[in-house]
Amino acid sequence: MLIALICTDKQGALDTRKANRDAHLAYIAETGVVAMAGPLLNDAGDMAGSLVILDVEDKTAAQSWAANDPYAKAGLFSDVRIQHWKKVIG
Repeated sequence: MLIALICTDKQGALDTRKANRDAHLAYIAETGVVAMAGPLLNDAGDMAGSLVILDVEDKTAAQSWAANDPYAKAGLFSDVRIQHWKKVIG
């Protein structure tokens, strides 16, 4: 099941994102459930959030993955939306 995590960074949290980026990428690699991912950018082109597509068994697994993401543990996000997603193109 594909689930989208749509995460918004807290204002002024770019340093928090940068400081935890290596741990976040290692978590993605070690868990093996990320189908695609990348940062959301603000109008200035700076990282300001994340879009992560998980391929997991159910929404509970996605919630667990999101809660254990080093970005979440560092308090980076002001908002996280977890939603079922259907791939149509690509």
